[in-house]
Amino acid sequence: MSLQSQLGRVRGSVLCAFHRRAVPLGNRGPIVSFTFDDFPRTAYSVGGAILEKFGARGTYYVAAGLADTANELGELFVENDLHSLLEAGHELASHTFHHSSSRSVSLSAFQSDVQEGIKAVEHFTGSRCSNFAYPYGDVTLATKKALAPFLASARSILAGLNGPKIDLSLLRANRIYGDVDISQSVKHLIGQNVQRKGWLIFYTHDVRPNPSEYGCTPALFEFAVREAATSGSQILTVGRVLSQIGIEAGNAG
Repeated sequence: MSLQSQLGRVRGSVLCAFHRRAVPLGNRGPIVSFTFDDFPRTAYSVGGAILEKFGARGTYYVAAGLADTANELGELFVENDLHSLLEAGHELASHTFHHSSSRSVSLSAFQSDVQEGIKAVEHFTGSRCSNFAYPYGDVTLATKKALAPFLASARSILAGLNGPKIDLSLLRANRIYGDVDISQSVKHLIGQNVQRKGWLIFYTHDVRPNPSEYGCTPALFEFAVREAATSGSQILTVGRVLSQIGIEAGNAG
């Protein structure tokens, strides 16, 4: 293992150990949630359609300042996409406004960006928004502590399963990147989660035949959703899971 990997593991362990807001999952598992970051239009037009095919819905973490732009993920969302996904029953959550990293700006600047992002989501949904994902997965102990009072949840990119105790300030999530050659690792994760009766969160970005390095093919995404659906797991949005636990959008715990 490289020194960088070792340092990453130590950093992850420290982040998990401090400023925890632990709540029990209870006997609600196994649960699987599919989430999208940023988000590119294909996350909804393709990924959302696949979820709906199986009667499921996803959570879309949006950085509102990225609207009407394009990057390596392809075209990013436009306003109509937000209205459409909400009407279809998907969840819209926050990813800051400007997609800033908590490691590259001051704590106060990051908090302001988080608050601005939340307000933008609330403008579209007309209701309280307090589910959040850290851009780039970047999180520090200072930001984890500072954001806790006004967020119901903050999703990371630290791999693993949630439960039997869930840290609301650092939800674990697992990436779905690439093509069907990684399908067995996805299947293994879903099976492991079924055995543990936990909460498995997946995340990706674009969903298209030739995805970016941060996205996946429609074939892989459909494989993952089908495996989750046939495993006996509930497929729920992040907000629905927290609601079942008793963590409402307006109650950050």
